[in-house]
Amino acid sequence: MRKIFSAFIFCFCIASNIDAQKTVAIKCGQLLDTKSGQTLSNQVIVVRDNKVEAVVAANAFKQKTDSIIDLSNYFVLPGLIDCHTHVLLQGDITSDDYAAQLLKESIPYRTLRAARSANICLQNGFTTIRDLETEGAMYADVDVKRAINNGVIAGPRMFVATRAINTVGHYPLSPKEFNWELDLPKGIQEINGADEARKAVREQIAHGADWIKIYADRSYYQLPDGSFRGLPNFTAEEINAVGDETIKSRKKLAAHAMTRDGILAAINAGATSIEHGSGMDDECVQLMVEKNIYWCPTIFVNEYVAEGRAKAGSIINMQFKNAAPAIFTKALNAGIKIVYGTDIGGYDWNVSQAKDFEYMVAWGMNSVKAIQTATTVAAQLLDMEGSIGEIKVGAFADIIAVKGDPTKDIKLLQQVKWVMKDGIIYKTSR
Repeated sequence: MRKIFSAFIFCFCIASNIDAQKTVAIKCGQLLDTKSGQTLSNQVIVVRDNKVEAVVAANAFKQKTDSIIDLSNYFVLPGLIDCHTHVLLQGDITSDDYAAQLLKESIPYRTLRAARSANICLQNGFTTIRDLETEGAMYADVDVKRAINNGVIAGPRMFVATRAINTVGHYPLSPKEFNWELDLPKGIQEINGADEARKAVREQIAHGADWIKIYADRSYYQLPDGSFRGLPNFTAEEINAVGDETIKSRKKLAAHAMTRDGILAAINAGATSIEHGSGMDDECVQLMVEKNIYWCPTIFVNEYVAEGRAKAGSIINMQFKNAAPAIFTKALNAGIKIVYGTDIGGYDWNVSQAKDFEYMVAWGMNSVKAIQTATTVAAQLLDMEGSIGEIKVGAFADIIAVKGDPTKDIKLLQQVKWVMKDGIIYKTSR
């Protein structure tokens, strides 16, 4: 018994010593304070385990640490947050691209590909993502999240929405091209009626959903005056049931909504964020400001797919593309809370995940504000303010570095050179 007890004490001491040794000092040439928007020079970040323990000026730094990382020739900022991803998709310019994934790839195979996507995301400097549904892969996003949390695979911190919700017949796999006798897979969870809507929310939360997502509208078109309309997917009873059940369960609702027909209904049902909103009008803008609704515009994905879809016979994405600069500028000037989201997975994971920043800046947002959409503002949306999106005492040690100043050249965020997440270094290609 004495030997066993001694061995226990020995192992405990080793574990304690290992924990005590996880203190790292990171020397920063420049450091962005995302809360104030100010750039600080010659700072030192002290990381203990997976948290930031201190941020001090280099000339005042005297603490003993176990190791020092020299990023004095780099611009350092917190890990970025992408509020709209699809790790279980690999690009779908056309409906055929989308159908091929659901019809030809098993869920296990898609999950293996998702592990690769998650790692790419982390290498891109995005240390947190909100993954807004699996597109037919059921609850595989919960498994990807669990594998990351358990250290099985490398990837970002994930908030997942599992299956998403729509009404029957409003999210099919190109029905004109397939035999109606076949029971084809669905990209979403279909419901009819308020009772099924509540049941779907409960099922998804029971299986691990952090967010609930709906598809609020469809069949978009542009009127002669340049405005956009669509068809609502839910009855008032159905969409309100989704929103009510989500809020009562202390979760948040994200709504894919392109036009006023989906946007207004989703906001009135309790949505926290509007995804895309490519055809929003003045009334939508005003209501979003009044109710503090977040907008995740996903700009680049529409640019990416517009031409290919036009060639396939659908011109609506080209029309959204042409209207996008004016709508973004109007929303920006009105004071809508804009969060960074790419919809990557809707386009190829090998394409830059930081392209949306370019458009934001080109359309009137200054570079610091653009970075804040992917840091402090995104952290607010995810109820993680002070824990992610900032480099401050008590925050998770999610830190990235670039060569040059992204507040002067936003494109530098497409060339992240160094990545730490939760105190662990994942990229050192300096």
